[in-house]
Amino acid sequence: MVIRVKPEKLKEYKRLHAAVWPGVLKQIKECHIQNYSIYHKDGWLFSYFEYTGQDYEADMADMAKDPETQRWWEICSPCQEPLDTREKGEWWACMEEIFHSD
Repeated sequence: MVIRVKPEKLKEYKRLHAAVWPGVLKQIKECHIQNYSIYHKDGWLFSYFEYTGQDYEADMADMAKDPETQRWWEICSPCQEPLDTREKGEWWACMEEIFHSD
């Protein structure tokens, strides 16, 4: 997935992610997400994770209902600038996988 980071918020975004709240990390694991990374390059944030569950939409709905995750998103969202071309309902825009090798 991809999103822009506001240049004036990059330092804050990095600071926040250097110490992600334990409850947020717990919720990520409970929603079957592992090997989660966020990369930065030239104002762009790229995220990668592996989903190991059976119902992605249900797990993401559970994550969205979590009060601590909601608070986390409230402080991180002002750092981000979503793409105009994202799909309806997306904050981070999904990207098409063109190549994968295990």
